[in-house]
Amino acid sequence: MSVSTSASARTRTPRGRFRWRVVDIVVASVVAVACAFVFLVWNIGYEAPSAVLKPLLPGLGGLLAGPWLLAGVLGGLIVRKPGAALYTEVVAAVISALVGNQWGPLTIVSGIVQGLGAELIFLVFLYGVWRLPVAVLAGAGAGLACGINDRILWYPGVDTLFTTVYIVSTTVSGAVIAGVGGWYLMKGLAKTGALSRFAAGRDVSRRV
Repeated sequence: MSVSTSASARTRTPRGRFRWRVVDIVVASVVAVACAFVFLVWNIGYEAPSAVLKPLLPGLGGLLAGPWLLAGVLGGLIVRKPGAALYTEVVAAVISALVGNQWGPLTIVSGIVQGLGAELIFLVFLYGVWRLPVAVLAGAGAGLACGINDRILWYPGVDTLFTTVYIVSTTVSGAVIAGVGGWYLMKGLAKTGALSRFAAGRDVSRRV
């Protein structure tokens, strides 16, 4: 009894709570692979709506960034460990780059920056608050990082109007698609029982 109680107490300490388990690595990797498939589809699929948005207002194409930001937010919400958002976003970006896309190895740079944008929000809340508003902020953080990074890498020399509209658009897209979308996707997965070994799954079952 004392051994069991002691082990349970250790897992509740911050050190134990933040330690990665094998199942965390496996599930984060599965999330990354699934999101990489989304990336690969959207690498082509975004071109049609981009052609519609481009003439409307310079920089409005940033509204299409959200699907590329999903991995970090979703991984963070499910695994809930330091580095989860960065890990899932980077692995998904690496897969996208290796399979092949029009941006090449710089896709990995984008993955790092976007993953850090989400990761920093989870860090601000000390990896202890996992509600919808935090998911929205994490998505917005990834979107803001995405907008700034894209402005530097892909749009050097553009004017203030484009820069402002683009960064605001990527931030909004991240908040809505990656933040709200990632939250409800996590909830949907939890309801199936697929996340029963994670706090995300237990939270949903308790509410039910």
